[in-house]
Amino acid sequence: MKTERIILGIDPGTTIMGFGIIKVVGKKMEFVQMNELLLSKYKDPYVKLKLIFERTIELIDTYHPDEIAIEAPFFGKNVQSMLKLGRAQGVAMAAGLSREVPITEYLPKKIKMAITGSGNASKEQVAKMLQSTLGLKSLPKNLDSTDGLAAAVCHFYNSGRVEVGKSYSGWGAFVKQNESRVKK
Repeated sequence: MKTERIILGIDPGTTIMGFGIIKVVGKKMEFVQMNELLLSKYKDPYVKLKLIFERTIELIDTYHPDEIAIEAPFFGKNVQSMLKLGRAQGVAMAAGLSREVPITEYLPKKIKMAITGSGNASKEQVAKMLQSTLGLKSLPKNLDSTDGLAAAVCHFYNSGRVEVGKSYSGWGAFVKQNESRVKK
């Protein structure tokens, strides 16, 4: 079994895409990087999706993650917002699948629960817990990057468990697991 692996965590968004990267050595995790892709200055939604795809590919090609953990879109009050988030998530997933990196998606409550012990924790509580756990000197102004980092840490905590979320190892696995949704 591989003793070192890289996990890329992504918090998809069409205004800000947050991401964080951890390295797992044995049973210990180490902070590698977190940042965000700022998309608010772009008006064209298709340009935003292209930039999400390109940045995700760039992260994969730079850090060579063994796995990607991504936050699943959640339904709030606005269906249009969920649709936009779903597109952003899908584009990030397509980038990972195109490089054959296994992907697992987690509901926001599951990520918050894994990090803080409460599925109803605030972004600030998640960020502070990550700061404490990983020994981060400071936190970013926008907490989207800590949300991406939280997805990676959640995946680390859930590694080895039988049922962690929806998982895809490549296009074939994605298609096979979603065949029932596709009309023939």
